[in-house]
Amino acid sequence: MADSVNELLADAAIHHAVDLAQYSTGVVRRIIALLNRTDADLFAQLTAALGQMDAESFTVERLEAILQSVRSLNAQAYQRVEMALTAELRSFVEIEWPYQQNLFPSVGITMQLGTTVSAAQVYSAAMSRPFQGRLLSEWSKSIEVDRMVRIRDAIRIGFVEGQTNDEIVKRIRGTKARGYSDGIIEIDRRNAEAVVRTAVQHTAAGARDEMFRQGADVIKAIQWSSALDGRTTEQCRIRDGKQYTPDDHKPIGHKIPWGSGPGRLHWRCRSAAVAITKSLSEITVIPGLPENPVGMRASMDGAVPGDTTYGEWIKKQSAARQDEIVGPTRGALMRSGKLPFDSLYTDRGEYLTLDQLRERNAAAFKRAGV
Repeated sequence: MADSVNELLADAAIHHAVDLAQYSTGVVRRIIALLNRTDADLFAQLTAALGQMDAESFTVERLEAILQSVRSLNAQAYQRVEMALTAELRSFVEIEWPYQQNLFPSVGITMQLGTTVSAAQVYSAAMSRPFQGRLLSEWSKSIEVDRMVRIRDAIRIGFVEGQTNDEIVKRIRGTKARGYSDGIIEIDRRNAEAVVRTAVQHTAAGARDEMFRQGADVIKAIQWSSALDGRTTEQCRIRDGKQYTPDDHKPIGHKIPWGSGPGRLHWRCRSAAVAITKSLSEITVIPGLPENPVGMRASMDGAVPGDTTYGEWIKKQSAARQDEIVGPTRGALMRSGKLPFDSLYTDRGEYLTLDQLRERNAAAFKRAGV
């Protein structure tokens, strides 16, 4: 029996969620590398600034004065980060929007679209909407300021405790032996990672929402699909499989609120939204199209996708696909049953570039004949 349209949409949503997670990992690596390249100059400047002051001459006012050059370098670093991430997201939308436009045709649904929307418009709409309470530019500024506060406070504590300048810098930056991951500003790298991953999901959600809006005539509900592994939050676990109205996202048959939606609910949210289509008998006549629009598969019965979890889904994938997601060693352990999926998954392994993401999308639609 052929898969129903909704089963195909659910499968595509999980596939794409994996691809987005891997793409996000690549973006994170590039952004963190950009920050790391500025650290040498910043800490050289910091060392020089600390050399202008000793414990006897230390005052808060003097500290603020000598940190001006460090503060300027720090601001420049995060301005470059914001510019790089903005450029990345613009390029990402140029790939993500066509993917969303081809999604419904790939499962046999031909829709009469309304006003033509460009990738640039989808990007602008996403960037004008806050995520986790702030715009992207505001998050970049927030991390910049927080990092400088941590540096300043560490210097104050260092002088009070009688630390040497080298000890103060090492406490802030960390040690070379540990890749500078043990300094107090490591938290700012983690914050930058959270912003990057969330920004990618936020942008993808904007493209998906626009496509759902255009497909309102054939969509009767949106189903929440969570990545159910050991890192999935309680917020997403409780929403997994829940359905919401496609227009105003009101709960259907339950009371769990939509919140900001899949991919936006919390930092690093990896949940996806799956469109639940109407059956042919439920679809109203679309102006300009026959009663049964050309291209709609007979198996489009409006059935709800099964409650397959991410872990169950990956077990059904090919060995090559499993190895691509979790790595060959972990993939072999998973197939042998020696370790559960929850112990295997990580988004810090393989990653996709924009070109690879474009190729992955094209391959999926080629198989579907789109």
